[in-house]
Amino acid sequence: MQELLALAIRLADEAATLIREVRAGGFAVAAKADETPVTVADTRAEALIVAGLRAAAPEIPVVAEEEAAAGRITKPAETYWLVDPLDGTREFAAGRDEFTVNIGLIINGAPVLGAVASPALHELHFGLAGQGAWRRRAGGEHRIFARSTPPEGLTVMASRHYADAPELAACLARYKIAALTNIGSALKFLRLAEGAADFYPRLGRTMEWDTAAPQAVLEAAGGAVRTADGAALRYGKPGWANPDFCAWGLLE
Repeated sequence: MQELLALAIRLADEAATLIREVRAGGFAVAAKADETPVTVADTRAEALIVAGLRAAAPEIPVVAEEEAAAGRITKPAETYWLVDPLDGTREFAAGRDEFTVNIGLIINGAPVLGAVASPALHELHFGLAGQGAWRRRAGGEHRIFARSTPPEGLTVMASRHYADAPELAACLARYKIAALTNIGSALKFLRLAEGAADFYPRLGRTMEWDTAAPQAVLEAAGGAVRTADGAALRYGKPGWANPDFCAWGLLE
């Protein structure tokens, strides 16, 4: 598992470098069949990651967002990789910094390791079930931990694109809220994993490749991801689609 984690970290870092190069050189934005945006950064980063995973661990299937969008269907297995080469393409295309590279490993329906690079922020978060989670920056590498909710209430990370959804307002009305920030991509999970926030309610569409790696990081840091019925968010679902879920810091 340590070798697989090291592989995911290396490929996420290499993909982040590639994405920064594409951003510096300029790019066009196209629309996929589901009307979500895609750029050359998505496709080039995915090609790099998928080739690296298949070369190093050919026995482990890879499910990747752009391959799935192109109709390449990977059969579910007990163990498989989930890859989102550029989570937050809308943010990337808009010139924001809220986008990530997500590489996660699923075993028996659970995310057991994840590497998440944030190219614009020059950060890399990674975690392994039962071992812990870490954040790597220019200043060094440090272990990170989810926190208990402070007495002043929850610091909430919510999706930028669902900021005005009435479902979100209804959800938050049930809790004592200290602060609310709306941002894009897997960064919301990472801020919980770092102990900088407490709650991320996701009441809109996500796919397994969006969440596998950051969920693995958050859970390795002591956090949790739960569906509406209180069960852990699981993987290998038909069509790779997630239900609504809530991500939490340290549950008490």
